[in-house]
Order: sequence, then C-alpha cells, then structure tokens
Amino acid sequence: MLPLVYHSSYSFPLPANHRFPVGKYALLKNALAGDFAAVAHQYFSAEPDADYPRCWHEPNYVEGFLTQSLPTMMARRIGFPMSDKLIERTLAANKGTLLTAELALEHGLALHLSGGYHHAHFDKGGGYCIFNDLAMAAQTLVAQGRARRVLVFDCDVHQGDGTATMLAKHPDCISVSVHAARNYPAKKPDSDLDIALAAGLTDHDYLSAMVDALELSLRYFQPDLVLYDAGVDIHSDDELGYFNVSSQGLYQRDYQVLKRCLEKDIPVAAVIGGGYQTELQKVVDLHRLLFKAAAALKP
Repeated sequence: MLPLVYHSSYSFPLPANHRFPVGKYALLKNALAGDFAAVAHQYFSAEPDADYPRCWHEPNYVEGFLTQSLPTMMARRIGFPMSDKLIERTLAANKGTLLTAELALEHGLALHLSGGYHHAHFDKGGGYCIFNDLAMAAQTLVAQGRARRVLVFDCDVHQGDGTATMLAKHPDCISVSVHAARNYPAKKPDSDLDIALAAGLTDHDYLSAMVDALELSLRYFQPDLVLYDAGVDIHSDDELGYFNVSSQGLYQRDYQVLKRCLEKDIPVAAVIGGGYQTELQKVVDLHRLLFKAAAALKP
C-alpha cells in the first residue's frame, strides 16, 4: 500500500494573476484518481496544528503570522496576502510533511501532495515559504527518537537556504541541495552538501550529477530516513528554472532517487516542491511523474 497525504485546504483562493500556482494541489489529487486506479493506495490528512511550528521557529515570528500582524516587509518577503485560509493551509501542509515521514518509516515510501517549503528560516519566511516543513519534520523525528539520522535531499531548482540555516547546527539532520547556481536565493548559505549546477544542463549531465550527490550522501551520512524534495522547476519549460531537463529526465530523477534509497532499505518521504508555468495543467502533469515513479517501484 502506498500512503498519500493531502488536505482540502492546500488549494485556496489567491488574487487573480498571483504568481504562486496554488490550484495545482487540488488538480493533482484529481489527476491521481485515474493514475492510481490500479495501485493500492490510501489517503491520509494532517489537521492544522499551531503548536507544531512553535516548537521549531522563532516564537515572535510564529505569533506574528498566526495573528496576521507580521511587519509589512516580512510579509512581502513571503509573497502571500495574509488570510485565515493561508494560515489553515500552512499549518496543515507543514504537519502533512511530518505525517508523510511517519508513514514512510512505517511503509518504506510515502508521498505528500504538497510540501517543500525550503526557503523558510528560523525567524522569517521567503519565496512563498512560511514555515520549513522539511527541517521541522527532520528535527521532530530525531528528537522523538524515531529516526537516528535524517537526510533532506533537495532537488528543487532553487537552493534550500532555509533548510540549510535551520539544520546547520544539528549533526543528525543533514541538508543536501542540488540546484541551479544562478537562481533564487541570491545569497546561498552552506548546506551540508551543495551541488550548484550551470544553467542549460540537459538530462544526462543533470542526472549524472544528481546520482553522484545522492550516492555520496547515502554512503557518507548513513541516514535511516530521506526527505526528498522533488521540485519540478528543473524542467526545460519552467519559467523560473534555467535548466533544460526533459519530462523523461524528470521522471528518471524521481525514479532513481526512490529506487536507490529503497534498494538500501532507507525509507523515503517525498514532497512535490516547486514548479512554475502559466499553464497549470502542465505543472500538474510534471508532478504526476513522481507518483508514477513511486507506483512503478511499489505496485
């Protein structure tokens, strides 16, 4: 059985022409109904929990967000208009990544139809990321003794700067980022391992660099859980990406990450990460590749 995590709050109304593709989550769930017709799977939901980010983020920042009283510049860095719907969605999605990780430890593999908010730092957000679901889940599981060492393997085209800073002093929570060298964020703090790749990279060179980084990370850090950020903004059609990776290359990336971890009996919790195209269905179709790779490996 393949566990999938989703909450109805993930897609919510934003102002017309807003850059963030918030509608993709509901569309993805609808698309998977057909894709997974012959795959044993089950949906799970995590309810919004305001206490969860209080454990790992700066208290004044958390309360400012929850009361919609963040300073104007801090809210502007995040990129969303403040609303009750945004709060509900944020709390549910962050707890959803923790649930996905818990299900991965139980079943070997679990997928979240959201997640990957890797630009959120301890005391501030940015780039449509408010609280860092990856860093919070890693720290929670280690603190609870449910995992000895957790690897965040981030393949979004943008560096996971917030994950890097939040896990910098945690020896058992490892951040690895495979990203475009010249892309957001402008200032890139050190992850435990950064693979910064040149613009225009095609399938072969991208996959070679990614696999090398994954194998090195698994051998050196010896994790007993991998949190995988499967951002699709590495695709050649992405409007914020700068790589030249095809749909087949994207599928192979997801397949290789999942396959190599599972072959080593390392559970994997995957989140969908970023993807930016004007035509929303194209982004959804790229996110579906992660789920197709999972279904091929865990029928």
